[in-house]
Amino acid sequence: MRKIHRFGLLTALALWLALQILPTSGMGLDETVVKMPLAEGVSMDDAVDSMLLRANALNFKLVARQPLHKELEALGIESKRIEIFQFCDARIAAQMLAENLAFAAYLPCRITLIEDQKGQPWLITLDLDKVIQMADLPPALKESAIKVRDTIREIMTAGASGEL
Repeated sequence: MRKIHRFGLLTALALWLALQILPTSGMGLDETVVKMPLAEGVSMDDAVDSMLLRANALNFKLVARQPLHKELEALGIESKRIEIFQFCDARIAAQMLAENLAFAAYLPCRITLIEDQKGQPWLITLDLDKVIQMADLPPALKESAIKVRDTIREIMTAGASGEL
């Protein structure tokens, strides 16, 4: 029960922060994320397999996997598939945290696999370009942040296309 409570609390906090920041930034919520639909013929299970294989090939560690839809169903809440994957390069994470503790709110990198109301599966992640632009990083750290962004997008692209 603690796991569900902690996850719910963190989700609520992130949503509250977004609702505080977005109206003053002139940005809509959709502008803060990258969304990729799964290609026709690519199942959600195929997408998961592709993402995990690609992450492994890129030395990006899967540090957590949360089948949120199963937790919701256990609470008696009907849900389409929602699964959250958390990836991390610990060395880069340590560098980011040494630069600014606020990066802790963005760690680890998350990709959500979700099915919309029409049955279309999507992969969704935070648009790291927005974070990189705001962060005012030293050149070497900016290069590492761009590497993380590119790696997450490559993992998503592999999942969306079903590419092994």
